[in-house]
Amino acid sequence: MLSILMPVYNEHERVERAIEEVLQTELPIDTELIVVDDGSTDGTREILRSGDWDGRVRKFEHPENRGKGAAVQTALAEAQGEYSAIFDADLEYDPADLALLMPPLLDGRANACFGVRAFDGYTSHSFLYVLGNKGVTLACNVLFNVYLHDIMTMHKMIRTDVFRSLPLRSQGFAIEPEITARLVQRRERIFEVPVHYRARSTDEGKKLTALDGFRVIGTLLRCRFGPA
Repeated sequence: MLSILMPVYNEHERVERAIEEVLQTELPIDTELIVVDDGSTDGTREILRSGDWDGRVRKFEHPENRGKGAAVQTALAEAQGEYSAIFDADLEYDPADLALLMPPLLDGRANACFGVRAFDGYTSHSFLYVLGNKGVTLACNVLFNVYLHDIMTMHKMIRTDVFRSLPLRSQGFAIEPEITARLVQRRERIFEVPVHYRARSTDEGKKLTALDGFRVIGTLLRCRFGPA
């Protein structure tokens, strides 16, 4: 079974559609969807509480906003599947692409598979956003002597036992590079496949800022030179 981990924060315009699209996606194995509301204040929590989805959906709440990393770890602790995948509720990614990440895990080639974004044309948030993403990916490749294409991708599918074994501490968006760094340190081979992507603008609710880029670099340095 695949456990789909959905961290949610202030997504009242998109969360219902995101859940429905995930549930409608045809995948080669059974799935469960674990939704964690991370202290939303815009009506998202009320939508989730009143939502009437099938038994594949389990819902949890944080009393206050703690960050994406905290929400992912709450969902991971509840996962019942052999594999776990992160899927945000912002609809920047296509849930159908989850099927593309599964073959390397199902046939035993790897314990982790990432979806790589193309950042072409209208799919990009801005030039500086793309430059920042490529910059932190380059930093990871240099620090850990690997060759990855997109460490900040949300599309990460990992064997659940391996995922839980990683010493993850980041509470916010820095959970993404931390997952990557810890997998590399465990000598896990990370398979990469191309996926669809359309970034939101800041006006549409994009939450990443330049400050998050510095946090990412700090996290990579901590993982590389600090204790596990």
